[in-house]
Amino acid sequence: MKHTISELEDIASQVRRDCLRMVHAVQSGHPGASLGCADFFTALYFEVLNHNPKFSMAGVGEDLFFLSNGHISPVWYSVLARSGYFEVSELATFRKLDSRLQGHPTTHEGLPGVRIASGSLGQGLSVAIGAALGKKIDGDKGLVYALTGDGELQEGQNWEALMFAPFHKVDNLIASVDYNGQQIDGPTEKVLSLESLKEKFEAFGWHVITSDGNDMAEITKALHYAKSLTGKGKPILNLMSTQMGYGVDFMVGTHKWHGSAPSDAQLEVALGQLKETAGDY
Repeated sequence: MKHTISELEDIASQVRRDCLRMVHAVQSGHPGASLGCADFFTALYFEVLNHNPKFSMAGVGEDLFFLSNGHISPVWYSVLARSGYFEVSELATFRKLDSRLQGHPTTHEGLPGVRIASGSLGQGLSVAIGAALGKKIDGDKGLVYALTGDGELQEGQNWEALMFAPFHKVDNLIASVDYNGQQIDGPTEKVLSLESLKEKFEAFGWHVITSDGNDMAEITKALHYAKSLTGKGKPILNLMSTQMGYGVDFMVGTHKWHGSAPSDAQLEVALGQLKETAGDY
């Protein structure tokens, strides 16, 4: 391992602090799922992904990552900065005029690490499949990773992608679903039920694994295991259970923090629950 589980947990704690401070500073953004996915992003970028902070758009010989649910940009920006793609101090520009760190990731600002704009939900998996096919055609051994939200799977384009990938044996693709059961309008069960996702993906021909996305040891192990399953004729899905707002007791498990910023007092309480481990920006 590149890092111990304890070291990864420390990084994730700092990432959560970054997310809260970014959203609070401009009173705009999506802290809930950013907090819930901090362990996944930390495990991916600091342990599993074969990537190079000296960014090239093509990423030849590297693994690629595509964020489909782009509204959780704070957690991605934090991890990109903390892993060397740009200066950590730039996190202070989040959602400000002329910033490269827009509320939803875009490409025209030229932010290292970002290969697609993902403000519109439902498109990331299709792009990831295209990139994975491109690598197979080019004989590139790099893998392609993607993350989608569970509520996002209510978008029809995903199901075309889910049919396409197994049919074309896109077996260099590892997709993860942030399975937190919440979306902006409430619990997914009440908005539009997704059950049973595991059986649905398997019926489409995916190799499905399940994981606890808020247990650093388990999510790290799951991502390594998913990597071992590539090249065997099927795309891999990591069905990852998380809790929206994980790490802050008053934010956990509710859609109310999907797109709401904490007040000054709430930020102070939240930061008091998260250890500063690498220095705030």
